[in-house]
Amino acid sequence: MYVAVKGGEKAIANAHKLLAEDRRGCPDVDELQTRQISEQLGLGVSRIMAEGSLYDKDLCALAMKQARGDMIEAIFLIRAYRTTLPRFSYSVPVDTSKMDIDRRISATFKDLPGGQILGPTFDYTHRLIDFTLEADEQVPKANTSEAGLDDDMPRVLDNLLKGEGLIQSEAVVEDEDSQAVGDLTREPLEFPANRDVRLQNLARGDEGFVLALGYSTQRGYARSHAFVGEIRFGKASLVIEPEELGFAIDIGDIELTECETVNQFQGSKTEPPQFTRGYGLAFGQNERKAISMALVDRALRARELGEDIVAAVQDEEFVLSHSDNIQSTGFVEHIKLPHYVDFQSELELVRRMRRDLEEKNISEKQAAE
Repeated sequence: MYVAVKGGEKAIANAHKLLAEDRRGCPDVDELQTRQISEQLGLGVSRIMAEGSLYDKDLCALAMKQARGDMIEAIFLIRAYRTTLPRFSYSVPVDTSKMDIDRRISATFKDLPGGQILGPTFDYTHRLIDFTLEADEQVPKANTSEAGLDDDMPRVLDNLLKGEGLIQSEAVVEDEDSQAVGDLTREPLEFPANRDVRLQNLARGDEGFVLALGYSTQRGYARSHAFVGEIRFGKASLVIEPEELGFAIDIGDIELTECETVNQFQGSKTEPPQFTRGYGLAFGQNERKAISMALVDRALRARELGEDIVAAVQDEEFVLSHSDNIQSTGFVEHIKLPHYVDFQSELELVRRMRRDLEEKNISEKQAAE
């Protein structure tokens, strides 16, 4: 056993060298710089930041390079690095209604206070390969003049539905000490989970998994048809209040994507017919994730709203226990590592079962004769 381990170490060291060679690729091609990744592959960087739970574009670009473009491996690297960082403060709740808007649309109302801002989006592209991108050409500048933009862009649902009492009001925390927000990065997941923990879980969850669950709600599982009330992407101020200072400090801006969906609610014994919300928030420009998150968030509110739980997406234990791609990767990929002893025991068990069966068949045959 000791010799096998030593031999394995040499093989692993060589595997690391081969990995470095493959990562670098052909030496005749210029090496990819992390600044290029950060500036030109921004949507991939946004996903790593969101699911890695760390807002740092340059670091996430480095992780993407180290992982050779494997997003989950890059997220794993960021999660591991994140655990080494000290936490010196909690921010106050981010006021996304005061975002410096890059994109803001609604699929429910055409005319919005502040207007619709298309911003950078694939929504209106033709999905044809653009071979001109192979050439290093100067990209024409877009007209991004903000002369026509309103400074005040209130949330669509609060502005246009809440006044009529047509949408459920969100609970307001009066005493933050008595209703502290959970921290999934420091506390184990427990069931039943409150909505704040569920949202944290979905924000860190694998985009593909959350997308598939959100898609299932649109196909009839959970009987939930949602409308996008608003999507907004832009920069929001991050503020902390150090106890030793006694006043708030703006420590910088972070890019966020926020989505609120509108779902019909037939009412209950205590609530009249109205609309309810699904909510999604993610680092960077992460629109698909934010929408999917909002769809799943609404589905997970079934018990709270007195709805029947009829689909997997409404089962919080199923959803929250399987959403994390790092945990999923660990369980799935560990089976490719050596399991020699385990398999030998399984092999011996199957052989013994076959011997027992053969002996039984021989006994039965002899008895019949």
